Amino acid sequence: MNAERDLSPLTPAVVRALTDKLYEKRKVAALEIEKLVREFVAQNNTSQIKHVIQILSQEFALSQHPHSRKGGLIGLAACSIALGKDSGLYLKELIEPVLTCFNDADSRLRYYACEALYNIVKVARGSVLPHFNVLFDGLSKLAADPDPNVKSGSELLDRLLKDIVTESNQFDLVGFIPLLRERIYSNNQYARQFIISWILVLESVPDINLLDYLPEILDGLFQILGDNSKEIRKMCEVALGEFLKEIKKNPSSVKFAEMANILVIHCQAADDLIQLTAMCWMREFIQLAGRVMLPYSSGILTAVLPCLSYDDRKKNIKEVANVCNQSLMKLVIPEDDEMDEAKPSMTIPAEPTSEESLSKPEAVTTGESQLPHHGRNELDVTALNQALFFPCSCERIQVTLNLDGIVQVLDYHLSDTSIGMMTRIAVLKWLYHLYIKTPRKMFRHTDSLFPILLRTLSDESDEVILKDLELLAEIASSPAGQTEEGHGPSDGSDVRPGPVELHVPARAGQLSSSSTKGLECSPSTPTMNSYFYKFMINLLKRFSSERKLLETRGAFIIRQLCLLLNAENIFHSMADILLREEDLKFASTMVHTLNTILLTSSELFQLRNQLKDLKTPESRNLFCCLYRSWCHNPVTTVSLCFLTQNYKHAYDLIQKFGDLEVTVDFLTEVDKLVQLIECPIFTYLRLQLLDVKNNPYLIKALYGLLMLLPQSSAFQLLSHRLQCVPNPELMQTTDNTKPSTSFKRTAASNIDYTELLQHFEKVQNKHLEARHQRAGRAEQLDRRVVL
Repeated sequence: MNAERDLSPLTPAVVRALTDKLYEKRKVAALEIEKLVREFVAQNNTSQIKHVIQILSQEFALSQHPHSRKGGLIGLAACSIALGKDSGLYLKELIEPVLTCFNDADSRLRYYACEALYNIVKVARGSVLPHFNVLFDGLSKLAADPDPNVKSGSELLDRLLKDIVTESNQFDLVGFIPLLRERIYSNNQYARQFIISWILVLESVPDINLLDYLPEILDGLFQILGDNSKEIRKMCEVALGEFLKEIKKNPSSVKFAEMANILVIHCQAADDLIQLTAMCWMREFIQLAGRVMLPYSSGILTAVLPCLSYDDRKKNIKEVANVCNQSLMKLVIPEDDEMDEAKPSMTIPAEPTSEESLSKPEAVTTGESQLPHHGRNELDVTALNQALFFPCSCERIQVTLNLDGIVQVLDYHLSDTSIGMMTRIAVLKWLYHLYIKTPRKMFRHTDSLFPILLRTLSDESDEVILKDLELLAEIASSPAGQTEEGHGPSDGSDVRPGPVELHVPARAGQLSSSSTKGLECSPSTPTMNSYFYKFMINLLKRFSSERKLLETRGAFIIRQLCLLLNAENIFHSMADILLREEDLKFASTMVHTLNTILLTSSELFQLRNQLKDLKTPESRNLFCCLYRSWCHNPVTTVSLCFLTQNYKHAYDLIQKFGDLEVTVDFLTEVDKLVQLIECPIFTYLRLQLLDVKNNPYLIKALYGLLMLLPQSSAFQLLSHRLQCVPNPELMQTTDNTKPSTSFKRTAASNIDYTELLQHFEKVQNKHLEARHQRAGRAEQLDRRVVL
């Protein structure tokens, strides 16, 4: 190569010095180049300046020879120094070859490239901002350089560039954001530290509004928050904290909707710090944005509900999640029941449909999404853009509640047996709240929810069962259960009309004839909808199939229902259903349970008083209904007669006991009845023993029980009680004209006791046949075993 011809105006001496391996000689050559360029600047000879820069770039900086590249770098820096304020005119030509050397395999050469670019930027100052993206891109790579000297050099250059950006008001943030969004997903610790440091700098500049572009970088920030380095995590926490402060100051300018799904994903992160931070952000978003967050409710609930069952090790996350849950619940208002879900009333892109979000249960619990999440090594930036950007204005949006998605999420969490108790309680509270606020829409989901709500009655937690019963009671009593035609009980075949049934009277003409078929209610009781009878049928079916549930929780469930609903309706309907029960053994057990509740529960005080006097047609109707079912259990039938003061009929029943098969269980129940007679509930009965003349059948009935009992403690107890009955002659009073109250009440009742007694005999014959059949099957089984 002819140096004098090809590389002029550089002299051969300068060319030789630039390619020398010694730094001092290259430095001397750089000083000569600086002097030469200064002369060209003074002469305003731009063509020669460009020619010198081109030679240094093409023939030296981009040369295959390492020493030539070093010479080219120092020569380009010298040109920049010589150009001074005019260097901005040649920045592209000066910067590009230097940045190319950032990728050189020689660490010393990469260091010299840093040094050269530092000098170029220092001279150009604000003029380099149009080239900021390429400078940032190069620096982000050097930030992760394995050589400490190169890293140190890049840090000096980085600080200089930050100073320039901070003092300038011409920074192109719009052009920079795509690069930042791309680089923020780097997995290298040093690159992440570099990115966070720049975000903190940009946040601190008053003229730069980075908050507008937060949706583009928020996901990457949360991923950096999971870095293994404590220093980087702390830096990221600070950056996120600053953003959150800014959001609280200017909520009107925040694009809440665009960041909702990002938070939903990171609220499900395995990393505690990420999850807690995302949950705190979610709490603020719900409180600041209000109903703008409603379209994302199903995703939020998917993330929040499992956190409610965390133990003390994640107490902070649990507390924040609870606030999120409560705040979100408050956003649902009665007006949501009136909005037409089919009408497009908003421009916020709703969250993925419930079918998509729940088609894979693992996606719901692990936070799988179209967005990149913590732990992924690659990023589809295009997909991220599509996922994050929505053309909307949050302030002017009418929001529609996505009830279908919410119900599916709640159903999913209630069906998951691994979900903790507090989560199940929260789900039931949500469903109850939705039935209160949006009953019309919720009853469209009742048929699908009903089975899981019935299964939840078998839950181990009393608190869960209580909430479940509250919800079922609301479903069974809500007027909205009748306003939607065709949304009545799906298993209508179970609602069989009969002689004694629970009919639901229409409310203000809203109820159709089809929805009230087979249901009846006395005028004194509150209206129940069509789901009430369905509930009673299915509850008894569950007790029949799960005898352990009946034994351990049956009384608890029925007592709570009597508090939540009308006790008369419950006993009336259950008695009506049991009257047709084919499993006679279960019917007897269930009647015994109901009778014990009726006689002993404080919740049924009013119902007992109603039955005790039988003063009204409604009370007599209830007695007859209960009696027919109580006949499945002879002893409970007698106790019902004692409760209703039908002493003569009780005595007639006891007379029939001689025809029954007296078993150990039978005697045990008689024993329990004797114990009950000594309880406060039957105080009035014991006091009536003083009126021997007007209550002869009471005494006869008690003696009948005494004769049935073997010589036991119960026998002794009843015997002692009867010994206290006074002599009727001693109890006579001067007023013999006053008729007995017992006679007046009985005469006014108009109850056909003969027919009731015949019904009792008929039912007992069925039980006898059933016992013989069971005994026959057991005997055949024993023979097979012997053979």
